[in-house]
Amino acid sequence: MRILHTSDWHLGRSFHREGMLDHQAAFVDHLVEVVAAERVDLVVLAGDVYDRALPHVDAVRLADEAFARLASSRARVVVTSGNHDSAQRLGFGSRLIDRAGVHLRTRADAVATPVLLSDEHGPVAVYGIPYLDPEALREPWGLPARSHQAVLGEAMSRIRDDLGTRTDGPRVRSVVLAHAFVAGGQSSDSERDISVGGISRVPSRLFEGIDYVALGHLHGAQQLTDEIRYSGSPLAYSFSEADQVKGSWLVDLDDGGLSASEFVPAPVPRPLARLRGRLADLLADPGLATAEGAWVQVTLTDDLRPRRAMEQLRGRFPHTLVVGFEPSAAAGPAVPVARRGVRSDHALALEFVADLRGVPAGADESALLQTACDACAHDPEADVLVAVEGEG
Repeated sequence: MRILHTSDWHLGRSFHREGMLDHQAAFVDHLVEVVAAERVDLVVLAGDVYDRALPHVDAVRLADEAFARLASSRARVVVTSGNHDSAQRLGFGSRLIDRAGVHLRTRADAVATPVLLSDEHGPVAVYGIPYLDPEALREPWGLPARSHQAVLGEAMSRIRDDLGTRTDGPRVRSVVLAHAFVAGGQSSDSERDISVGGISRVPSRLFEGIDYVALGHLHGAQQLTDEIRYSGSPLAYSFSEADQVKGSWLVDLDDGGLSASEFVPAPVPRPLARLRGRLADLLADPGLATAEGAWVQVTLTDDLRPRRAMEQLRGRFPHTLVVGFEPSAAAGPAVPVARRGVRSDHALALEFVADLRGVPAGADESALLQTACDACAHDPEADVLVAVEGEG
């Protein structure tokens, strides 16, 4: 049986306020092509279909299109809900959709009810574990503690009990989908914290004996063991993921379990680039030509903050999204200066600009600051004096 493992689509998510839906649609096109070209029997999507519990209508429309196209393919599909999804909304109509070969598994009480498939080697039981809230399930499941380990451990216990009843005939191979932070995995900046009591990780030993474990939640593709893997998100959702290769796992099960695996890279509609240096150097460096079509994060190391830095950067790198400032070590960090005496609002604003930037405000900036101070005053004609350090 050939399985394509994907997760964390986060449909509807933006990247620093830039819409990603077209890029996500391109990934769906790629996924459907892989299913056909590689003769995939089963697609597993391990949670976070959407980026929020109440997704935008355009995100719902893309999910509907994706599931319809997969239902028309040669593959069966099993989908679980993640911590970003609304389990109720994603699972709506699941009993009807099952008939189309797309199996939505979003209910905690159904973790031990597998989707049963078969191939020339015999049966395969696919168990979908949605994201499980330890607080919500502590009492109904009689958990000994309010933790991810306790709730996921109980889910796996129920799955093993079900597997134990399937002893007639050939060995039943098992596939488990889970949306969790498993120890050994490396996180990035774009994942939402799911810790309970400061603890979010669960041990990989919870999945011992399962032929393949398709994990979701962490956005970097990674292999914890031969059988336990994260596919990661299909697109980068933070600059911390700039060096990650995005895609899906293509794995084969034979009569003994996992027999082969391959990582299938996803298309990259727009790469990510992180640049660091002085503004003039970045604008002139011919070696940075490849960053001109990328989403760009820039850290400027100029001793003095350049004026219109974003505007200048976008002149060469039009998709610059983030600009930070870290002056060189020689310049040293800005040290706040204790001010004493009585000053007008305008004078304090000018001093703040000079301290922050290292050079005084220009005449046009001074006039703009004066206009702003006047707009905040009860009497625009009054030159309000402010006491500093308790004096005056």
